[in-house]
Amino acid sequence: MTRPSLSRLRLLALVLLSGSSITAFADNPYIGRWALTIPGGGAGWLGVEDKGGALSGSILWGGGSVLPVQGVKVDGDKLVVTRISKAKNAKTNAEEQVTETITAAATGDDLVLTTVKAKADGKEFGKAEFTGHRIPPVPAAPDLSKVKFGDPIQLFNGKDLSGWRLVKPDSDNGWSVVDGVLQNRVEKGKHFGNLRTDKEFEDFNIKLETRTQKDSNSGIYLRGIYEIQVAETFGKALDPHNMGALYSRITPSVAAEKPIGEWQTFDITLVDRHVTVILNGQKIIDNQPVLGCTGGALTSDEMKPGPLFLQGDHTNIDYRNVVLTPVVK
Repeated sequence: MTRPSLSRLRLLALVLLSGSSITAFADNPYIGRWALTIPGGGAGWLGVEDKGGALSGSILWGGGSVLPVQGVKVDGDKLVVTRISKAKNAKTNAEEQVTETITAAATGDDLVLTTVKAKADGKEFGKAEFTGHRIPPVPAAPDLSKVKFGDPIQLFNGKDLSGWRLVKPDSDNGWSVVDGVLQNRVEKGKHFGNLRTDKEFEDFNIKLETRTQKDSNSGIYLRGIYEIQVAETFGKALDPHNMGALYSRITPSVAAEKPIGEWQTFDITLVDRHVTVILNGQKIIDNQPVLGCTGGALTSDEMKPGPLFLQGDHTNIDYRNVVLTPVVK
């Protein structure tokens, strides 16, 4: 009997180790996408992936964009996520590095998480607990030619704010109706509010017109969860934060926005967690899957109906002719 060479034994060991590593990642209960309810009740999101045998992660923390984390690993039976950011020292006004450690424990499709921050000197602060829930897999892209729609609903009557209210009633209200236009006007030093429909919806098509103002930064939130960006970005390079993007998640395929001050048309369809966006007659997002909520969402629960809401807490913006046609099942 011929004995295997040492090099063959080493190769076999590497193969076995590699196989066990792949199996470990395949059995990893943390791989996937998680809807978070972050401290204070805001909407968040966590994605954990196996990329070539190593874990990587990205996170959404309330507002802003989905961002990569600096570290993600499994330690025993827990997931440990590390985020690094900069913060100004209140006394010296100098920037300091802040390391945030998020530890998660999974029980089936639920997470219990703890976050704690530490400064460069190791002093901890901001400890808090929160929860998460696994997001079900996104279904296959729907055949939109076979989707049945109901009767159109005129959400804005062109006269007043009937059917609409502030998301937060104590916010300053910059919304009014002028000459058939739903306009938002803000002032420095005040916290202006977002405007939502009283009614809530599941899947639908919505058509509307918008007109940007100087430096406009607004958004159309579908079911209060997914933001289609509305911004003054004419002439800028393609970016997931530009006009028509699914904010920080899906970049438009072409730049279809018009110059400031011109009325622009949106035709948006949301079905089975897939979104299609037609801006000014050009399809810029084509039936693409939505992997989670976007910054500023009212909730991270993608399985529930929600309102249409228009972002008004940043800048001036105009809307008109807002018509929603629900999907009927």
